[in-house]
Amino acid sequence: MKIENHKIEQLRELLEIKPQNIVIVGHANPDGDAIGSSMAWGGILESKGHNVTYVVPNKFPYFLSWIHGADKIHIYKDKTSNKIDTLIADADLIFCMDFNSIARIEALGEAINSNSSAKRILIDHHLNPASDYTLMFSYPESSSTSFLVYTIISKLYDTDIISTEIAEAIYVGIMTDTGNFSFSNLTPELFKSVAKLVELGINIPKINTLVYNGYSADRVKLLGYALGTKMQLIQVGDFEAAYISLSEEEMRNHNFQVGDSEGFVNYPLSIKGVSLSAMFSQTRQFIRISLRSRGDVDVNLFAKKYFEGGGHKNAAGGKSMKGLDETIAYFKDAIKEYFK
Repeated sequence: MKIENHKIEQLRELLEIKPQNIVIVGHANPDGDAIGSSMAWGGILESKGHNVTYVVPNKFPYFLSWIHGADKIHIYKDKTSNKIDTLIADADLIFCMDFNSIARIEALGEAINSNSSAKRILIDHHLNPASDYTLMFSYPESSSTSFLVYTIISKLYDTDIISTEIAEAIYVGIMTDTGNFSFSNLTPELFKSVAKLVELGINIPKINTLVYNGYSADRVKLLGYALGTKMQLIQVGDFEAAYISLSEEEMRNHNFQVGDSEGFVNYPLSIKGVSLSAMFSQTRQFIRISLRSRGDVDVNLFAKKYFEGGGHKNAAGGKSMKGLDETIAYFKDAIKEYFK
């Protein structure tokens, strides 16, 4: 991944005036990469004397709450929206982390569009970014936004500026968005960065335990239910797909917390022959859809065509305004049409 020097110099100029009021925004349904990249980049900016506010549209998973500084994150859907609107209005710079369009952050995006004249900087690795940014660090070839943040820091300052806490946040983003280093874009540069993070003091077994081994008993039972009862297979010629669906009632029955279904969509891909996996989660407003694939099966294009979504070639998402059963029926028809 090669970041152009002129972009680094533009960023340096934007950050020269100190202190500035900076808002860092992560995407809706924040994951490890959104939280990790936001806290890492914000930590660097705070160390340079800037005033930093962290905002996400809705709650993030409880197993990320240990990350240093996570207690500072504002949830826009909470009763503090008016306060956040004021912070957005007063911002000099807004950094958009791990999403390619303001439309991805729902009501928070509307607040930014209507209340802010701040310069917007994109730091992201998703395809097809919108064009309404002052400066764009958009690199789909990066395994994660957190790795992109690490690379920007190394060029803008030096990796020695990274504290152990910031290194932990970067590693969480890299680890979660690469599926513990099992997905694509695993470059020599990525592993060199991880080696440097270890030098900076991160404890990989400890981080792995905090993220993956801190679940509730209800979450483990929900996983068993999702795989044992709800997983279904679809065969279209030689193509095989799988899907899991969870209704609001089913999640309530398992005392669902935000983040409990994180990663469920990956499990069906461990079945020999399955090339695409889908997860349908019912919310009050719509059906949330997560898609994963392996090899040359492009779920980014599939999500765009059928579910108003997108993402990466092997990991994408979308939504449906139909009911759960109707959405699943539509998905089955889409599979037959697309992979016939």
